[in-house]
Amino acid sequence: MANRLAGSQSPYLTSHQDNPVDWWPWCDEAFEEARRRDVPVLISVGYAACHWCHVMAHESFEDAEVAAQLNDGFVAIKVDREERPDVDAVYMTATQAMTGQGGWPMTVFATPGGDPFFCGTYFPKDQFARLLTSVTTAWRDQRDQVLTQGAAVVQAVGGAQAVGGPTAAISAEMLAAAAQALGKEHDQTYGGFGGAPKFPPHMDLLFLLRHHERTGSAEALELARHTGEQMARGGIYDQLAGGFARYSVDAHWTVPHFEKMLYDNALLLRVYTQLWRLTGDAFARRIADETAAFLRRDLGTPAGGLASALDADTDGVEGLTYAWTPAQLTEVLGDDDGPWAADLFRVTPDGTFEHGTSVLVLGRDIDAADPGLIARWQSVRARLLAARATRPQPARDDKVVAAWNGLAVTALAEHGVLTDSDSSRSAAVALAEVLADRHLVDGRLRRISRDGTVGEPVGVLEDYGCVAEAFLAVHQITADPRWLRSAGGLLEVALTHFGTGSGGFYDTADDAEKLLTRPADPTDNATPSGLASVCAALVSYAALTGETAYREAADAALATVGPLIEGHPRFAGYSATVAEAALTGPFEIAVATEDLADPLVIEAYRAAPAGTVIVAGAPNLPGVPLLADRPLTDGRATAYVCRGFVCDLPVTTPSELLTRLQH
Repeated sequence: MANRLAGSQSPYLTSHQDNPVDWWPWCDEAFEEARRRDVPVLISVGYAACHWCHVMAHESFEDAEVAAQLNDGFVAIKVDREERPDVDAVYMTATQAMTGQGGWPMTVFATPGGDPFFCGTYFPKDQFARLLTSVTTAWRDQRDQVLTQGAAVVQAVGGAQAVGGPTAAISAEMLAAAAQALGKEHDQTYGGFGGAPKFPPHMDLLFLLRHHERTGSAEALELARHTGEQMARGGIYDQLAGGFARYSVDAHWTVPHFEKMLYDNALLLRVYTQLWRLTGDAFARRIADETAAFLRRDLGTPAGGLASALDADTDGVEGLTYAWTPAQLTEVLGDDDGPWAADLFRVTPDGTFEHGTSVLVLGRDIDAADPGLIARWQSVRARLLAARATRPQPARDDKVVAAWNGLAVTALAEHGVLTDSDSSRSAAVALAEVLADRHLVDGRLRRISRDGTVGEPVGVLEDYGCVAEAFLAVHQITADPRWLRSAGGLLEVALTHFGTGSGGFYDTADDAEKLLTRPADPTDNATPSGLASVCAALVSYAALTGETAYREAADAALATVGPLIEGHPRFAGYSATVAEAALTGPFEIAVATEDLADPLVIEAYRAAPAGTVIVAGAPNLPGVPLLADRPLTDGRATAYVCRGFVCDLPVTTPSELLTRLQH
């Protein structure tokens, strides 16, 4: 018989609906039940694509004896961290405070009031069963100590989430120090920063690319180029279908943790699109095109919007869909192409993964080969992909997350205008319409939807920032004032309901559910921090409208993370990215034209530094401030290059525009 999770919109929660555990969703009623029974609460937090979440579910939550222990002695609450990032943030802070580390599944034992008193991550079945016994005994026989421990953890969590620390205004010197710090941590052989496991440092790469544009730093460009190339040649990149996995378990990007997340691929699409724009590298362009295609093809949902993730496992086995042996390659490709592909993709008899299998990596610079070799390679890819499609496939978490779809909108809009891809442009607009029509309810954002139905969880700060930035990107590629108005409304909510009063932002609204503490984390994690994403939108909105109060709010918020940018840039890459645009101006470019395919429009997108706001359209288009009082010149398309709405003389040729942007 299904438990209380059966009606959830979260695929992660519904995957536990047939457990013998008497699960509750996160709700007041669960804590009331714990108080009524006078038992502690188990809060189990994970997400659908998480490998070790699946392992713990199979080992413990599907086991009748463990479930009986849980049901007898606890109220068990299951939380999807992607649906409730606020709950996850609070208890992850507690877990890190108690253990010095965190991860998922997150396992928290708490009082009926929600105060955590013991935290951990994955526990094997036998260890978890002993832990349940120990916690039950402590709750019965050592209640005072348990409550004291809980109070101490709550105090520690509150201190960790404190706001109002030191500030430092953004400066060129600060960003130079950040770039230098990244250079010192760069892996000169394999790219990236630090050792295994290696996560794609997309936000740091975006910062380095913008730093190169503003300063001309060849080192910053090389760090980004080298890391981008090494990742895309590795197994972390799907060499057959495109798209990046969440991270590599090794330092050389060979063996991934196989889940593919929407947010990673959206941010990496921006990296490779901008890398191609700056270098003209055909390899970077191919990776950008394939990543955009992966988003549209493999994550698109029937009701609109992009799914959150593809699972790490297939039928409970990591890599089952993706790994190959030499014999399997030959079986699909024949005696000539099989060994050739094994050499190209570094598939060896010993294997690079498990049980003698290998993850495909790109061992040769095939993009620069002669046309005959390229054709052979593409034929091999197509045949292997068709054969792979007959294998069992990973499950998909098809809930639509507002913030992550916002990241995808921005990435697809950039890819669309820079590569002249109608598919990406259309996808960006369609996704924005889903967010506006489904996730925006009475002027406030909802976090998730699924199968066309919006969920109850309210939007957090990253939702407001990423969706506002997305709406501004669509405004720029369509010149439709609807998107500018909608972005302004979201930013007003962010300033009114999320502001700390001292320049920074909380991650939850002042009228949201009250938790142990109100999270306010300015650091980037897998996605841009809420503060950084809101700052990005504030800077662009001010540039598009001329409303300086929004720029002042961005500058004040960036100052609160200035010390973080300077001292720990790996955890503030997106804030540093926004800061680069702010120091550049950013440029505001209005192209008055009756023809959106005019070379002047194309040059504006290709030549302007990333972070520039660009709107092309008819002069004095209603509701589009950047085009107000921007006439054509003798009937010709005319570009106006401005900063702070102070403009240079208008130009009518691409070469003149390029000159303006270089001064």
